[in-house]
Amino acid sequence: MSKDVKKEVPRRQYRSAVRADNAQRTRRAIVSAAGDLFVAKGYAATSLAEVAVAAGVARPTVFAAFGSKAALLRQVLDEALAGDDAPVPVAQRPWFQPVWDAGTPAAVLDAYADVCVLIAGRAAQLFEAVRRAADDSPDAAQLWQTLQSNRRAGATMVLKHALTLGSLTNGLSLEQAIDILWLFNDPAHYAALVLDRGWPEGRFRSWLADTTRQALIGTA
Repeated sequence: MSKDVKKEVPRRQYRSAVRADNAQRTRRAIVSAAGDLFVAKGYAATSLAEVAVAAGVARPTVFAAFGSKAALLRQVLDEALAGDDAPVPVAQRPWFQPVWDAGTPAAVLDAYADVCVLIAGRAAQLFEAVRRAADDSPDAAQLWQTLQSNRRAGATMVLKHALTLGSLTNGLSLEQAIDILWLFNDPAHYAALVLDRGWPEGRFRSWLADTTRQALIGTA
């Protein structure tokens, strides 16, 4: 009887679930604290010890969860871009689906403007923190280049989808069109016009959609 009691599986599973839930909350607290500090103080000036204090955990906990400050920065960016830590690509997120459901190139660009605004609202300040850190930190410089490449890959994906539904404005090559959309999907525009100049987000979204449509398919 005693052996059976000691081997009760449900209790071990319950304790494991509790530990997993606590670990997840700890990771979220660390990511949130790190994001705030990277934006407020800059990447280089933020230490893992400061992140730990802000998150309410011990420094070894931060190191055990992420391994390095560079890895933590990447995680902060990943979650800002995606909206959470679920292993689901941006293009497969529910809020990206309107891009795939659009029936015309103009509708694709309209839907993509919504995506750009959503992402920029979460990540524009973090993008700027990485850009500033890239001058002095090889890790940040590598991450910055990855962010630029990923933005271009996103622009390519969206534009190729739009071209299955219609054509570009006269005289514009595919590479030129990708360059233009890559330029406009930069969260720096959101930071400049919404965060710095105080534009309402809806006004910015309309400007972004109108400008990309005019530049790429000649429809304002």
